Amino acid sequence: MKQDNYNKDKIEIIQSYIITTARYDFSVHEKRILYRLVEMIQFQLAGKKLNQRYRVEKELFQLYEVEIPLKAFLQDEKDTHHSRAKEALTSLAKKLIQYEDEKEWRAIPIIVLPRIKKHEGTCTFKLHEDIYNVLLNFTKGFKKYELKTAMTFESTYAMRLYELLSKQRTPLIFSIKELKAMFGVEKKYKLTADFIKRVIDSAKKELDEKSPYSFEYSSLKTGRQITSLKLFPVHIRKNEDPEVFHKEMMKRHATPSTFMETIVKNYLRDNFNFSNHELKNNMELFIQAQKEIPDLLLFLSEIKGGANRAGNPKGYVINALKKRMKIDKKK
Repeated sequence: MKQDNYNKDKIEIIQSYIITTARYDFSVHEKRILYRLVEMIQFQLAGKKLNQRYRVEKELFQLYEVEIPLKAFLQDEKDTHHSRAKEALTSLAKKLIQYEDEKEWRAIPIIVLPRIKKHEGTCTFKLHEDIYNVLLNFTKGFKKYELKTAMTFESTYAMRLYELLSKQRTPLIFSIKELKAMFGVEKKYKLTADFIKRVIDSAKKELDEKSPYSFEYSSLKTGRQITSLKLFPVHIRKNEDPEVFHKEMMKRHATPSTFMETIVKNYLRDNFNFSNHELKNNMELFIQAQKEIPDLLLFLSEIKGGANRAGNPKGYVINALKKRMKIDKKK
């Protein structure tokens, strides 16, 4: 069976805003492991088959076992002794993600029991169910960013600010205290000027060079002291991946009439109350369904009864299409 085209990096990751703004201090390699985790879990939940060298499996005692090739986070580095991988995995095993809201504070270990299979070039570790769930918790919102760009950064500060600013259109205001806590450097820079120079300015320089999303900023003062920064998003078109940009433009300017047969479009609108906006949001699914389901209109008529009895008819249709195409691929 042909594998899905997993892990080509030219995809967009949807990341929980909880993870985006959580308090942690990771190295570059630790962040890359986290990126791969988010990517793998979302790929799997979309009903797609992971490449055989990648694995996420539910075990007993609220744990998931994860397996990732070392190359997935070491990139093109030649590290025959696996020293960087050992260092990143050991460090992750010692760290906690701290999350706090109005109801509770939580400190969750990132991974446990890391192991490197030297001859296979992979690593395995256990992931607690709480971490798995936090990676998919979108109740506080989410951020969308290009994986390929995120994996190129050499600074974790650039990575964190890229996640915050990706596709952001309005200014963001953070206190210096919030930013230091978010980056895990509360004790590292006593002078605000040093924090801005070493963290904010250095990250901005790397974003300007590599990222389609960077920022300008202004200092907000309380009296004579800088207490907050206002970040103004800047879109740098020349740094955007052409393939991702093309997809975005297609989605932005497409109408249902440009990617769907008129009879199918009308059937979805008249029988399941899909709006043009909802059809457009699921454009890739409907394009694929028209290619893979021989008589799409007949299939829609067959699931109409079940959809109308469901609490969410549109969700029923979308899930039925995904399930049907998945079954066809297996056959």
